[in-house]
Amino acid sequence: MATASNENDIDDFLSGRGHDTDSPGWEESYNKKQCPDCGGLHETDASTCSVCGWSPRAD
Repeated sequence: MATASNENDIDDFLSGRGHDTDSPGWEESYNKKQCPDCGGLHETDASTCSVCGWSPRAD
């Protein structure tokens, strides 16, 4: 399992090579939250996707 410092090292490596390492957040669609992984729609108070289990990465 990756540690936080290991994740930072990986992010630094990838960003140095032109990759986007920002954490994806919820998208918005029809005044609801939309999961960026599967496209599932959720109420605005959702914290994880009930369809695929995705949740925003805490920074």
